[in-house]
Amino acid sequence: MTKQLLVLQSDFGISDGAVSAMYGVINSVSIDLQIYDLTHQIPQFNIWEASYRLLQTVTYWPKNTIFVSIVDPGVGSKRRSVAVLTEDGHYIITPDNGTLTHIAHYGTIKEVRLIDEEKNRLPKSGASHTFHGRDIFAYTAARLAAGVIKFDDIGPKAAPESIVSLSLSDSYIENSQAFGTIDIIDRPFGNLWTNIRRTDFLQLDANYGDSIEVLIKHHDRVVFKNFVTYSRSFADLRIGEPLIYVNSLDNLGLGINQGSFVDAYSVGTGTSWEVTLKKV
Repeated sequence: MTKQLLVLQSDFGISDGAVSAMYGVINSVSIDLQIYDLTHQIPQFNIWEASYRLLQTVTYWPKNTIFVSIVDPGVGSKRRSVAVLTEDGHYIITPDNGTLTHIAHYGTIKEVRLIDEEKNRLPKSGASHTFHGRDIFAYTAARLAAGVIKFDDIGPKAAPESIVSLSLSDSYIENSQAFGTIDIIDRPFGNLWTNIRRTDFLQLDANYGDSIEVLIKHHDRVVFKNFVTYSRSFADLRIGEPLIYVNSLDNLGLGINQGSFVDAYSVGTGTSWEVTLKKV
Protein backbone atom coordinates (compact mmCIF):
# COMPACT_ATOMS: atom_id res chain seq x y z
CA MET A 1 0.00 0.00 0.00
CA THR A 2 1.29 3.47 -0.89
CA LYS A 3 2.17 5.49 2.20
CA GLN A 4 0.09 8.64 2.63
CA LEU A 5 1.21 12.18 3.48
CA LEU A 6 0.59 13.50 7.00
CA VAL A 7 0.03 17.21 7.69
CA LEU A 8 -0.11 18.48 11.28
CA GLN A 9 -1.79 21.58 12.70
CA SER A 10 -2.02 22.69 16.33
CA ASP A 11 -1.99 25.56 18.80
CA PHE A 12 1.03 24.06 20.58
CA GLY A 13 3.69 26.45 19.28
CA ILE A 14 7.24 25.16 18.94
CA SER A 15 8.77 26.27 22.23
CA ASP A 16 8.44 22.87 23.94
CA GLY A 17 8.38 19.20 23.00
CA ALA A 18 4.69 18.70 22.12
CA VAL A 19 5.07 18.80 18.34
CA SER A 20 8.22 16.69 18.51
CA ALA A 21 6.35 14.11 20.59
CA MET A 22 3.72 13.79 17.85
CA TYR A 23 6.49 13.37 15.28
CA GLY A 24 7.98 10.66 17.49
CA VAL A 25 4.71 8.75 17.77
CA ILE A 26 4.21 8.87 14.01
CA ASN A 27 7.73 7.62 13.38
CA SER A 28 7.28 4.85 15.96
CA VAL A 29 4.46 3.53 13.77
CA SER A 30 6.50 3.86 10.57
CA ILE A 31 9.71 5.71 9.77
CA ASP A 32 8.72 5.81 6.09
CA LEU A 33 5.89 8.33 6.49
CA GLN A 34 6.24 11.86 5.17
CA ILE A 35 5.26 14.43 7.83
CA TYR A 36 4.62 18.11 7.17
CA ASP A 37 3.41 21.05 9.24
CA LEU A 38 0.47 23.22 8.27
CA THR A 39 1.04 25.48 11.29
CA HIS A 40 1.54 25.17 15.03
CA GLN A 41 0.92 28.88 15.61
CA ILE A 42 -2.88 28.83 15.86
CA PRO A 43 -3.74 31.18 18.76
CA GLN A 44 -4.39 29.01 21.80
CA PHE A 45 -7.92 27.57 21.97
CA ASN A 46 -8.95 29.36 18.74
CA ILE A 47 -11.07 26.67 17.12
CA TRP A 48 -12.41 29.14 14.53
CA GLU A 49 -8.92 29.80 13.15
CA ALA A 50 -8.08 26.10 13.10
CA SER A 51 -11.21 25.52 11.03
CA TYR A 52 -10.33 28.28 8.58
CA ARG A 53 -6.72 27.15 8.13
CA LEU A 54 -7.99 23.74 7.03
CA LEU A 55 -10.24 25.42 4.46
CA GLN A 56 -7.28 27.51 3.30
CA THR A 57 -5.00 24.51 2.84
CA VAL A 58 -6.60 21.09 2.43
CA THR A 59 -7.62 21.20 -1.24
CA TYR A 60 -4.09 22.08 -2.38
CA TRP A 61 -2.71 18.76 -1.13
CA PRO A 62 -2.86 15.49 -3.07
CA LYS A 63 -5.78 13.13 -2.67
CA ASN A 64 -5.43 10.78 0.33
CA THR A 65 -3.41 13.28 2.37
CA ILE A 66 -4.21 12.94 6.09
CA PHE A 67 -4.56 16.08 8.20
CA VAL A 68 -4.29 16.07 11.99
CA SER A 69 -5.73 19.23 13.56
CA ILE A 70 -5.33 19.70 17.30
CA VAL A 71 -6.89 22.77 18.89
CA ASP A 72 -8.59 21.05 21.77
CA PRO A 73 -9.64 23.10 24.81
CA GLY A 74 -12.01 20.24 25.73
CA VAL A 75 -9.32 17.55 25.80
CA GLY A 76 -10.25 14.79 28.26
CA SER A 77 -13.94 15.73 28.26
CA LYS A 78 -16.83 13.95 26.58
CA ARG A 79 -16.29 15.75 23.26
CA ARG A 80 -15.99 13.28 20.38
CA SER A 81 -12.86 12.33 18.48
CA VAL A 82 -13.52 11.97 14.76
CA ALA A 83 -11.95 11.10 11.44
CA VAL A 84 -13.62 12.39 8.29
CA LEU A 85 -13.22 11.68 4.59
CA THR A 86 -14.05 14.52 2.20
CA GLU A 87 -15.57 14.17 -1.25
CA ASP A 88 -12.18 15.21 -2.68
CA GLY A 89 -10.48 12.28 -0.96
CA HIS A 90 -8.75 14.01 1.97
CA TYR A 91 -8.80 12.75 5.56
CA ILE A 92 -9.01 14.97 8.65
CA ILE A 93 -8.50 13.59 12.16
CA THR A 94 -9.49 16.01 14.90
CA PRO A 95 -11.61 16.69 17.96
CA ASP A 96 -15.26 17.24 17.04
CA ASN A 97 -15.43 20.74 18.49
CA GLY A 98 -16.07 22.99 15.49
CA THR A 99 -12.73 22.50 13.73
CA LEU A 100 -14.56 21.10 10.71
CA THR A 101 -16.96 24.05 10.37
CA HIS A 102 -15.52 25.60 7.19
CA ILE A 103 -14.74 22.28 5.49
CA ALA A 104 -18.30 21.11 6.09
CA HIS A 105 -19.82 24.43 4.95
CA TYR A 106 -17.80 25.06 1.79
CA GLY A 107 -16.97 21.50 0.84
CA THR A 108 -18.59 18.14 1.38
CA ILE A 109 -17.82 15.64 4.11
CA LYS A 110 -18.41 12.22 2.60
CA GLU A 111 -18.01 10.02 5.65
CA VAL A 112 -17.45 10.39 9.40
CA ARG A 113 -15.97 7.84 11.77
CA LEU A 114 -15.96 8.16 15.56
CA ILE A 115 -12.52 7.19 16.80
CA ASP A 116 -12.63 4.11 19.03
CA GLU A 117 -10.22 5.34 21.68
CA GLU A 118 -9.80 1.88 23.18
CA LYS A 119 -8.47 0.40 19.96
CA ASN A 120 -6.79 3.51 18.53
CA ARG A 121 -4.70 4.77 21.40
CA LEU A 122 -0.95 4.86 21.93
CA PRO A 123 0.06 1.88 24.09
CA LYS A 124 0.88 2.69 27.73
CA SER A 125 -0.80 6.11 27.54
CA GLY A 126 -4.09 5.13 29.17
CA ALA A 127 -3.60 7.16 32.37
CA SER A 128 -3.06 10.44 30.51
CA HIS A 129 -6.07 12.46 29.37
CA THR A 130 -4.42 15.78 28.47
CA PHE A 131 -2.48 15.00 25.28
CA HIS A 132 -4.85 13.32 22.85
CA GLY A 133 -2.98 15.03 20.02
CA ARG A 134 -0.15 12.60 20.66
CA ASP A 135 -1.95 9.60 22.13
CA ILE A 136 -5.01 9.37 19.88
CA PHE A 137 -4.96 11.69 16.87
CA ALA A 138 -1.32 11.43 15.73
CA TYR A 139 -1.26 7.71 16.55
CA THR A 140 -4.47 6.98 14.64
CA ALA A 141 -3.36 9.09 11.67
CA ALA A 142 0.00 7.34 11.50
CA ARG A 143 -1.59 3.89 11.57
CA LEU A 144 -4.01 4.91 8.82
CA ALA A 145 -1.20 6.41 6.72
CA ALA A 146 1.02 3.37 7.15
CA GLY A 147 -1.77 0.95 6.21
CA VAL A 148 -1.87 -0.67 9.67
CA ILE A 149 -5.59 0.10 9.79
CA LYS A 150 -8.17 1.10 7.20
CA PHE A 151 -10.55 4.03 7.53
CA ASP A 152 -13.36 1.62 8.45
CA ASP A 153 -11.26 0.33 11.37
CA ILE A 154 -11.13 3.72 13.09
CA GLY A 155 -14.55 3.33 14.64
CA PRO A 156 -18.30 3.41 14.02
CA LYS A 157 -19.93 5.62 11.42
CA ALA A 158 -21.60 8.90 12.36
CA ALA A 159 -23.86 11.16 10.33
CA PRO A 160 -22.02 14.09 8.66
CA GLU A 161 -24.75 16.44 9.89
CA SER A 162 -23.88 15.48 13.49
CA ILE A 163 -20.51 17.23 13.24
CA VAL A 164 -20.23 20.20 15.62
CA SER A 165 -20.31 23.54 13.78
CA LEU A 166 -19.51 27.08 14.82
CA SER A 167 -21.70 29.98 13.75
CA LEU A 168 -20.96 30.81 10.11
CA SER A 169 -22.60 33.19 7.64
CA ASP A 170 -22.45 33.68 3.87
CA SER A 171 -21.78 36.94 2.05
CA TYR A 172 -24.46 38.46 -0.16
CA ILE A 173 -25.19 41.37 -2.52
CA GLU A 174 -28.08 43.73 -1.85
CA ASN A 175 -28.87 47.30 -2.96
CA SER A 176 -25.57 47.55 -4.88
CA GLN A 177 -23.57 46.69 -1.76
CA ALA A 178 -21.60 43.62 -0.73
CA PHE A 179 -22.16 42.35 2.80
CA GLY A 180 -19.90 39.89 4.60
CA THR A 181 -17.78 39.19 7.66
CA ILE A 182 -14.10 39.10 8.62
CA ASP A 183 -13.08 35.46 8.44
CA ILE A 184 -9.44 35.56 9.46
CA ILE A 185 -6.31 37.65 9.93
CA ASP A 186 -3.62 37.01 7.33
CA ARG A 187 -0.67 36.59 9.68
CA PRO A 188 1.93 37.96 10.07
CA PHE A 189 1.05 40.82 7.72
CA GLY A 190 -2.10 41.94 9.51
CA ASN A 191 -4.39 41.87 6.48
CA LEU A 192 -8.08 41.06 6.89
CA TRP A 193 -9.65 38.30 4.83
CA THR A 194 -13.39 38.59 4.34
CA ASN A 195 -15.87 35.96 3.20
CA ILE A 196 -16.99 38.19 0.30
CA ARG A 197 -16.35 36.29 -2.91
CA ARG A 198 -14.68 38.03 -5.83
CA THR A 199 -17.39 36.76 -8.16
CA ASP A 200 -20.04 38.44 -6.00
CA PHE A 201 -18.02 41.63 -5.62
CA LEU A 202 -17.82 41.96 -9.41
CA GLN A 203 -21.60 42.46 -9.44
CA LEU A 204 -20.84 45.96 -8.12
CA ASP A 205 -19.08 46.66 -11.46
CA ALA A 206 -15.88 47.55 -9.62
CA ASN A 207 -12.62 47.91 -11.55
CA TYR A 208 -9.05 48.22 -10.35
CA GLY A 209 -8.43 51.79 -9.22
CA ASP A 210 -12.04 52.38 -8.13
CA SER A 211 -12.76 53.89 -4.74
CA ILE A 212 -14.80 51.61 -2.48
CA GLU A 213 -16.56 52.74 0.68
CA VAL A 214 -15.66 50.25 3.41
CA LEU A 215 -17.68 49.96 6.61
CA ILE A 216 -16.63 47.58 9.40
CA LYS A 217 -18.93 47.14 12.38
CA HIS A 218 -18.69 45.06 15.54
CA HIS A 219 -21.96 44.52 17.40
CA ASP A 220 -23.39 47.66 15.70
CA ARG A 221 -20.34 49.73 16.71
CA VAL A 222 -18.58 51.36 13.74
CA VAL A 223 -14.91 50.39 13.88
CA PHE A 224 -13.83 51.63 10.43
CA LYS A 225 -15.47 53.74 7.75
CA ASN A 226 -13.49 55.17 4.88
CA PHE A 227 -12.82 55.06 1.15
CA VAL A 228 -10.33 52.43 0.05
CA THR A 229 -8.86 51.73 -3.38
CA TYR A 230 -9.60 48.43 -5.10
CA SER A 231 -6.16 47.34 -6.32
CA ARG A 232 -4.62 44.48 -8.22
CA SER A 233 -1.61 44.37 -5.88
CA PHE A 234 -0.11 46.14 -2.88
CA ALA A 235 2.60 47.64 -5.09
CA ASP A 236 -0.04 49.68 -6.95
CA LEU A 237 -0.30 52.03 -3.97
CA ARG A 238 2.02 54.17 -1.89
CA ILE A 239 3.45 52.72 1.32
CA GLY A 240 0.93 53.17 4.13
CA GLU A 241 -2.14 53.36 1.89
CA PRO A 242 -5.05 50.93 2.49
CA LEU A 243 -6.45 48.75 -0.28
CA ILE A 244 -9.02 46.12 -1.16
CA TYR A 245 -7.58 43.16 -3.07
CA VAL A 246 -8.40 39.61 -4.13
CA ASN A 247 -6.73 37.15 -1.76
CA SER A 248 -5.40 33.67 -2.49
CA LEU A 249 -8.82 32.08 -1.83
CA ASP A 250 -10.51 34.35 -4.40
CA ASN A 251 -12.21 36.40 -1.69
CA LEU A 252 -11.83 40.09 -0.86
CA GLY A 253 -9.11 41.17 1.54
CA LEU A 254 -8.30 44.48 3.24
CA GLY A 255 -4.73 45.54 3.84
CA ILE A 256 -2.24 48.38 4.11
CA ASN A 257 0.78 48.47 1.82
CA GLN A 258 3.70 47.48 4.10
CA GLY A 259 1.51 47.97 7.15
CA SER A 260 -0.97 46.09 9.34
CA PHE A 261 -4.68 46.79 8.95
CA VAL A 262 -5.54 44.81 12.08
CA ASP A 263 -3.03 46.73 14.22
CA ALA A 264 -4.07 50.09 12.80
CA TYR A 265 -7.78 49.60 13.49
CA SER A 266 -7.97 46.80 16.10
CA VAL A 267 -10.26 44.61 14.03
CA GLY A 268 -11.18 41.05 15.05
CA THR A 269 -12.60 38.01 13.30
CA GLY A 270 -15.83 36.03 13.26
CA THR A 271 -19.46 36.55 12.36
CA SER A 272 -19.83 39.52 14.73
CA TRP A 273 -17.35 41.52 12.60
CA GLU A 274 -19.47 42.75 9.69
CA VAL A 275 -18.14 44.30 6.48
CA THR A 276 -20.02 46.34 3.90
CA LEU A 277 -18.48 47.33 0.55
CA LYS A 278 -20.03 49.95 -1.72
CA LYS A 279 -18.66 51.32 -4.97
CA VAL A 280 -18.50 55.12 -4.91
